[in-house]
Amino acid sequence: MEREKERMLAGEAYDPSAPELAADRRRARDRCRRYNATAPTETDRRDRLLGELFGEVRGDATVVPPFRCDYGYNVGVGDGFFANYGCVFLDVAPVAFGENCQLGPGVHVYTATHPIDPDERAAGREFGDPVAVGDDVWIGGRAVLTPGVEVGDGAVVAAGAVVVDDVPARTVVGGNPAEVIREIDDDE
Repeated sequence: MEREKERMLAGEAYDPSAPELAADRRRARDRCRRYNATAPTETDRRDRLLGELFGEVRGDATVVPPFRCDYGYNVGVGDGFFANYGCVFLDVAPVAFGENCQLGPGVHVYTATHPIDPDERAAGREFGDPVAVGDDVWIGGRAVLTPGVEVGDGAVVAAGAVVVDDVPARTVVGGNPAEVIREIDDDE
């Protein structure tokens, strides 16, 4: 494995223009293109292509095209995963979804981030911070999960929310930046 890819996977600053990473992104874009070109009736083909794109698919997973990601091999989804139209995962670091997660249309998950210092940023280096989503999570349409956040089991992220901090289990969060709106009790 080339050094820049090793750095990226380790969460260190890396050069995204490195040839091996550029080749990996081209491969992922091609796989996304092929996946997005499938017909709704081509479920076996979709399953195969999703298995080639994602690093891990545990059980049944549905991703409604169109879908985009940077690498794909950093994405893991649990059984019962569902992503609606137009989801985007910038997966320079791991993006992990538990079982029975549902994503509304246009959900974006970002692990890629850049230095705060403008001189460092201008040098072109970037790094990633993983995103982890627990079991039984519902993420509403057009919500954004930013680098490094964790979403606890049974949580709900409201449509349009921008999640910049961890989401406690069994809570509903919303807004920009997302804040806890309420807890979910066992009667719901």
